[in-house]
Amino acid sequence: MGKSGTEQEKFWAGQFGDDYIDRNREGVASNLALFTKVVARTGSIDSVIEFGANIGLNILALKQILPKAEFSAIEINEKAVVELRKIAGLKVYHQSIHDFSCDYARDMILMKGVLIHLNPDLLSQIYDVLYQTSNRYICLAEYYNPKPIEISYRGHSGKLFKRDFAGEMLDRFPDLSLVDYGFMYHRDAVFPDDDITWFLLEKRCC
Repeated sequence: MGKSGTEQEKFWAGQFGDDYIDRNREGVASNLALFTKVVARTGSIDSVIEFGANIGLNILALKQILPKAEFSAIEINEKAVVELRKIAGLKVYHQSIHDFSCDYARDMILMKGVLIHLNPDLLSQIYDVLYQTSNRYICLAEYYNPKPIEISYRGHSGKLFKRDFAGEMLDRFPDLSLVDYGFMYHRDAVFPDDDITWFLLEKRCC
């Protein structure tokens, strides 16, 4: 099973990941608000792949904005994969992000609330896969902190990490540039979200 045997992967593939699905079945409206801002800053997008898609709430929102685009999803949790396969036209990879190898590049790569839960020692590999799979855009929406820190997650240690993910990618790949960024606040009166900061990066064309 490769690196999918990490502590964090087992955590999300098992019962905790199943329980997360039941707690988080809403949110398409907030995602629609977020991704409308993101897509407003991009050029044409014909294909999107989400790493760690869970049950597809982000994809369902993006499909409303980009109805003609091709969508793919990578997800390790079997219960979530069952839900993903109900989404018409969605290409689903039931596997660990750590084990994914790019089959073909997409116009936009998306990760939302996933990098924070991965093993920090393996982030460089994830950054490489994101970069290799992107034709042009990479959208990251995560908890931000200028310095890497670990915080307790629902009583569990080693499961939630904050850092400057986008900044690390910009440092790692000189041909990436920052297009835009923004913050989604949990007390927003209309479209509350989980205090995440989103970053849109662009890969310069050859």
